[in-house]
Order: sequence, then C-alpha cells, then structure tokens
Amino acid sequence: MNATPTPTAAGNLLRSLAYLGLGTVFGILLLKGQVADWYRIQEMFRLQSFHLYGIIGSAILVAMAGIWALRRCRACCSDGSPIRIGEKQFNRGQIYGGLLFGLGWGATGACPGPLYAQIGAGYGIVAVTLLSALAGTLAYGLLQKKLPH
Repeated sequence: MNATPTPTAAGNLLRSLAYLGLGTVFGILLLKGQVADWYRIQEMFRLQSFHLYGIIGSAILVAMAGIWALRRCRACCSDGSPIRIGEKQFNRGQIYGGLLFGLGWGATGACPGPLYAQIGAGYGIVAVTLLSALAGTLAYGLLQKKLPH
C-alpha cells in the first residue's frame, strides 16, 4: 500500500506558484549578477574577464558542499528513498554535444538557464535561441539511438 498522499489541486497550485516565485528570483539573480549579459558571456569566451569563470567556479564549490552535506546527513528524497548520484559513463557523444553546446552558447550569448531571464528582461530576440534549443532537444530525442555512443 502506498502511503504517499494524493496531491490536491490547491496543493499543486501552491507548489506551482512557489516554483514560479523561485524561478523569478533566480532570473533576477542571473540578471543582477550579469550572468545573462551577452557582453559578459562574450568576454568569458574571449578570455577577457574572470567574472563568469568565478561565478561558475563558485557554483561548482557550492554544489560540491551541498552534495557532501546531503550525504553526511543521510538525506532522503521526498518519497523516503536515499539520494543517489549514479556513476557517469563516458562516451564520445559527450564531446560532440559539449562542442555543439559551447558553439551555440558562444554564438548566441545564451545557455538554457539565462535564456528565460534574458527573455523576461525584454531581450525578445532570444526567443529565437529558445526555439532553436527546443528544436535541438526534439531532434536529439528523435535521433538519439542513431547518434554515437
């Protein structure tokens, strides 16, 4: 028997509003930290500024500390199962995907996180990048079995 309570419509609405609020705060932080700034992104790719490298590096350190703390405290998922981070197996498709991602990021000045913040800040042209990212995701889903492993 499943002891997990069934979510209600009101609970789902509150959860959705909480996610919307957190996403809005995250977007504001991206904009205020200049993480979504096209010029800052170009400076990073031209090795002219440490700004974004510092932000990315500090994010990695915070994530490492968070994972360490979760493991140390033996934290569990909301369903009670232990949190597991599976082993990652390398394949050459990751090289191709990383190169494609980096080229797209450098050419457009946007990666998936800041895309929405840039659109929310009024940079409407970034919608083309969003649509391209969605088309790429769809193409990957359709071609995944034929791509190199």
